[in-house]
Amino acid sequence: MNEPIVVIVRSIIAFFTLLIFTRVLGKQQISQLTFFDYILGITIGSVAASLTTDLDSRAWPHWVGLFMWTLLVWLIQWITTKSRKLSIYLDGEPTIVIMNGKIMEDAMKKLRYRIDDLVEQLRQKDVYDITQVEFAIIEKDGRLSVLKKAEHQSVTRKDMNVAVQPESVATEIIYDGVVIYSNLRQLKLDTKWLYGELKKMNIDSPGEVMYMSRKQDGTLYVDLYKDHINRDNVTDITD
Repeated sequence: MNEPIVVIVRSIIAFFTLLIFTRVLGKQQISQLTFFDYILGITIGSVAASLTTDLDSRAWPHWVGLFMWTLLVWLIQWITTKSRKLSIYLDGEPTIVIMNGKIMEDAMKKLRYRIDDLVEQLRQKDVYDITQVEFAIIEKDGRLSVLKKAEHQSVTRKDMNVAVQPESVATEIIYDGVVIYSNLRQLKLDTKWLYGELKKMNIDSPGEVMYMSRKQDGTLYVDLYKDHINRDNVTDITD
C-alpha cells in the first residue's frame, strides 16, 4: 500500500481512538492536571503519534499500547475516587505553606518548594506583603490558593449593605449570522420579537449580526460584522 495512504489511514485511526479514549477519561485530566497527569498526557500523545507515522512496525502494537495507557489512567482515576487514602498517596494533598503571615519552612522543604516560587505566585495573586496573608495553600496541581487577612481583603457591596441584582447568564440568539431558534423558544420569544428588536437598531437582517445575546433582565448585546466606529475616538497605539 502507498505510504501516504497508510499514514492517512493510521492518522484517522489514532485521531478517533484518542477522541474516544479522552471522552472515557472525562475532564478530570484537565480540571486537576498534576505533573503526573501532564506526563501521562504527553506519553499517550507520543504513542498516538507513533501509531500514525511509524511505518516500520505494524499498527496494532501501538494501538494496544495506547489502549493500555488509557486503561491504566482510567484505573487510577477510579481508584482515587473510591479510596481517600490512595488518592492522597497517588495525587498528594493540599499543603499549607503560610499561616498567619508566617512561612511554614518544614512544609516548604517537604514539597521542595523555593521561597522564590512562593513569592512569585503571591505576586500573581496581587499579594506583595506576606504579612497580609492568613493562609496560603499549595494545591495538588501546584497552584497557590491565598486567603488574605480580614483587614486586607477587598470591600464588597455586601459589606457596604449595597443592594445588588443577581447576575444572569446571557443566552445566545444569533451566532455568526444564524438565528438560534431553540434558544429563542427557551426564552419564550419568537422571530417577530427578534426582527422588531433588530429594526429598532436599524439592522435589516440577522445576517448582519455576528453575535447577539440576551440576559434574563432583557439586556441585549449585539455585535455587527460591520461595526461603526468613529476613528477620531480611537487612540492610535503607535502614538
